[in-house]
Amino acid sequence: MTVADTALHHISPLDNSAADADAQPQHPPLLDAQGLYVSLGGLPILRDVSLQVHAGEAVAILGGNGSGKSTTIRAVLGLIPFQEGSVQLFGTELTDFREWDRVGYVPQHSTLNVSNATVREIVSSGRLSHHRIFQFLNREDRKHVERALKLVELTDRAKWPFSTLSGGQKQRVLIARALASEPELLIMDEPLAGVDLHSQDGLARLLGALRSDGLGLAVVLHEQGPLAGILDRWVTLCDGRVVTADTHGATDCVPSPGDSSTLGLRDLIAGGRR
Repeated sequence: MTVADTALHHISPLDNSAADADAQPQHPPLLDAQGLYVSLGGLPILRDVSLQVHAGEAVAILGGNGSGKSTTIRAVLGLIPFQEGSVQLFGTELTDFREWDRVGYVPQHSTLNVSNATVREIVSSGRLSHHRIFQFLNREDRKHVERALKLVELTDRAKWPFSTLSGGQKQRVLIARALASEPELLIMDEPLAGVDLHSQDGLARLLGALRSDGLGLAVVLHEQGPLAGILDRWVTLCDGRVVTADTHGATDCVPSPGDSSTLGLRDLIAGGRR
């Protein structure tokens, strides 16, 4: 039994109901996004989206294609601007935040186009946030790289070219790269996309172990699927808005027009004004 398997036995998913309000963590959230409005190319993409993630908590961002899931995480990471709302990371406003080694980002493996890099080289790039430009990795860095490879059970693939791996293995490499920086918050974009069912179960066990160790997780998903057992809460997006809390995924999402806009202009999708 692996470390991840052992840790999974200690995970007790929380009930996603108002009855648990009193049991919410008392510490400030690792991620606190409130009332985000994002407009791209003159079209409103997000409308009043809020998201919080605490330490030791797994939160899913659910929804179908075009619902605004990836836009949400790109906005909270500062990769695209938001026109209204606020984002704090570890209690610091996004514009003032500099401790990016505390945040791990795992993109979809299909977005990473490398031909010659080995697994170890990609995981080692996760340590660059701890160094100045052109500074070589040291013994401490190598120790963290090896630990991350062991955690995702890819030590025996360290010298393999990344391009030869399966979808599930590639996703684990990207998780290891993020873990090498020793993050406290891990943000993942569709970690199950292009991954076979067996590997999905393995990823669920790994993420459950990380959650039980205190890591905060924000995970973009179409449906809860194999990760249902480790999720504490979820936010479902539909047409750029948060819909009801009992909506579990993309198939339950039904757009409902309303008065939402990003800049006080006519909302071409909802047809309303703000």
